[in-house]
Parts: sequence; C-alpha cells; structure tokens
Amino acid sequence: MEVQEILKNLRERNNLTQEEMANRVNVTRQAVSRWENGETQPNPEMLKVLSREFDVSINTLLGSPRQLYCQCCGMPLSEDSMISRESDNSFNEDYCKWCYTNGSFVYKTKDSLIDFLLLHMPNPQNQSESERRKIFDDMLSQLKLWKC
Repeated sequence: MEVQEILKNLRERNNLTQEEMANRVNVTRQAVSRWENGETQPNPEMLKVLSREFDVSINTLLGSPRQLYCQCCGMPLSEDSMISRESDNSFNEDYCKWCYTNGSFVYKTKDSLIDFLLLHMPNPQNQSESERRKIFDDMLSQLKLWKC
C-alpha cells in the first residue's frame, strides 16, 4: 500500500475529516489533502507526530518498506503490537516489546537471553545444551545489540 493510501485509511478509520486530522497534527487541511493525493509526503518530524498521535509505527506509515527484526532476540516484528515502546510511549522499532520495555532492556546480558532461550525454545533435533548455546550465541551476535 502507498503512503497516501495509508494516511487516508488512517484518517477514515479514525472517522476524521481532512480538517479534523489537520487540527490533530497541527497542519493545514491542504497539507493532508496533498498527502492523500500523493503530491507530497509528511517529513520525518511529521511522521513522528503521526506515529504518536495515531499509535502506529513509522514503518507502518511508510507502507512497511522493510521487515523489522528485534535487534535483541531476532524475532520478526510483523505487527505494531509487537514493537517495543520508550518510556514516553513512542515506538522503538529496533526491539520487540518482550526484550525492551518502557525504555529499558529485559535481558541485561546476551547470556541471560540465551539461558531464557534454552529453557523456552523447542529442541526437535535433541541437540546438547552446549550445541544450542553456540547456535543461539552465533545468531544473536549478528544483531545490533550484541554485535562485538
């Protein structure tokens, strides 16, 4: 879906006129009209305002141009409800809500995350704990939070 369609759908889902949407985000009705007609797009600061005001991620506003992955555990972030929040309730698109909550990390070390994974992830190939620990460590070491 194109940005213009996403913005129009967002406005309509919230039962707003262009004028009402413009008032909520402090722009003119003409600006909203130009967004919806595809003449212009909201700038990065306005995307942040729209994200906060309508509780959607910037990635969603832009039509999900990239697949987001938690940079702590590697989980795909396929829905906004999975994305973490900062303490001001804004989205942090780098992490899932299970690894990063209210502005802080749940797992203080990579080893503490690996310990959790060892207990909770299936082991269909009956690998030893040391084999699984190495697999998890190799995978996690590629993510932003744990890169050396």
